[in-house]
Amino acid sequence: MDPNPKTFPILSYIMGRIPTFGPRPDDPPVDIEQPLPAEAHSDPSSSSSSGAGQYELVEQMPRLTDPKLIEAMTRAVTDVAQTRSVLKTIGDRPDHEAVDGAKAKLADIEANLAKQLEDLVLSPRPDEVDRLQWRSQLADKENECRKQSEKEKQLYKAIIQLDEMHEAYEKLLKDAEERLEKIYEMAEAGGSVEEAEPSEEDQVTDEVNEEVVGILQEASGTGLERVDLSGRQLKFLPEAFGHIRSLVVLDISSNQFEFIPDSIAGLENLEELNASSNLLVSLPDSIGLLQRLKILNVSGNKLSALPDTIAHCRSLVELDASYNNLTYLPTNIGYELVNLERLSIQLNKIRSLPTSVCEMRSLSCLDAHFNEIRGLPQAIGKLTNLEVLNLSSNFSDLTELPETFGDLTNLKELDLSNNQIHALPDTFGRLDSLTKLNLEQNPLVIPPSEVVNDGVEAIKVFMAKRWLDILVEEERKSMLEVQEQAQAGWLTRSTSWLKTYASGVTEYIASPRTPKDPYLDQQL
Repeated sequence: MDPNPKTFPILSYIMGRIPTFGPRPDDPPVDIEQPLPAEAHSDPSSSSSSGAGQYELVEQMPRLTDPKLIEAMTRAVTDVAQTRSVLKTIGDRPDHEAVDGAKAKLADIEANLAKQLEDLVLSPRPDEVDRLQWRSQLADKENECRKQSEKEKQLYKAIIQLDEMHEAYEKLLKDAEERLEKIYEMAEAGGSVEEAEPSEEDQVTDEVNEEVVGILQEASGTGLERVDLSGRQLKFLPEAFGHIRSLVVLDISSNQFEFIPDSIAGLENLEELNASSNLLVSLPDSIGLLQRLKILNVSGNKLSALPDTIAHCRSLVELDASYNNLTYLPTNIGYELVNLERLSIQLNKIRSLPTSVCEMRSLSCLDAHFNEIRGLPQAIGKLTNLEVLNLSSNFSDLTELPETFGDLTNLKELDLSNNQIHALPDTFGRLDSLTKLNLEQNPLVIPPSEVVNDGVEAIKVFMAKRWLDILVEEERKSMLEVQEQAQAGWLTRSTSWLKTYASGVTEYIASPRTPKDPYLDQQL
């Protein structure tokens, strides 16, 4: 794990002077300000051969004898030292064969899981079990299969993650060597040691990294439940965070994360995750394994989509994905997130809501303003627990609401401002609980502006009367249709009888005469 002196000469030299990475006890001490013994040059196999390489480096880069420069360089590689410390605790890098074997095992487990789930779906329902019970049983069996599969995958995932951590460490070494070269060049060019030191931002990052390592070390021996790393300018979250299984609340908001590691799936007890105000472009599919997650905040990032697996977080109560670049929601998101109470998707580019959203029977607040929504699903009326709905500022896209809108009987607050709605649905008057309504900046014709200006109660009364008039008119038309059908039926029956009678007469007249009867002729 130590940097190779041939590949990373300056880094190896500096890390050899950090107390926790100094020479081994059996190595002779090296004084960078004193020349090495002659035998160190002549016998490369001696225990001082590494010291000889360092001596040659000092000859080539004489400023390395400056204690202030050494101190500045030491501060610049703190992240390397801390990462190496973590890796030393976790273990050596697995060989290529072990990694390939782990990937093959994961593929086999996934294939086996897919087969099990397929068999479950195709399994016939016993006659003595009703449909709801059968669905519940299938869901329980599916959970058992997934949990067993995840348990089998943990070892192989750990191998792959360890390999990835070592690979990242190799990149870190290269970056650190380049950083030290720049520091030395700046010092050699006549700049002060202070100018050669890392920027204030780099120092903050180093301090944060040290804090992260400290958290990992603390968590290894205790049941850590809450971690707050918000506003620390962090750029990556170590994979090892996935090993803190006791974690309940994790706040990594207001940093510079571009991704969240797959190892987050190991946080099996996590209930709240705040990853807002970062640079995230995607979420890992493994987030769907957080079965106890109740609150997820990923607002203020660069997400273009949410993973389909987010629907597996069945315990979710609040989901905030606002201020992103979302253009759609996962198709099946509503079928499984039946416990979701708050859904915030404002300030995105969403054009339509999937039909499955109508199955979120627990939803009480839906904020979808500042999107490109063109309409709501026809079954939106199923959301009978919805109390707050914000559809404002969809501008030229939202032009009408479905008739089932009137079934939202618990709706209390509704914002439809800044849209292109010409008429409220005829069932709008049935929204008895509505107390707050914003219809500004709409070309409304129904209800007319004078009614809108009188407030929400006037609008409800107007729409209710309009709905009643529509029902009365429909009833009148229905009765007329019944009468017309009755008359049409009588005429039809009469016409049918006449046709039958006329047809019989016609047939009689048109039929050829029967042969003459001699007896009758005689009587006549």
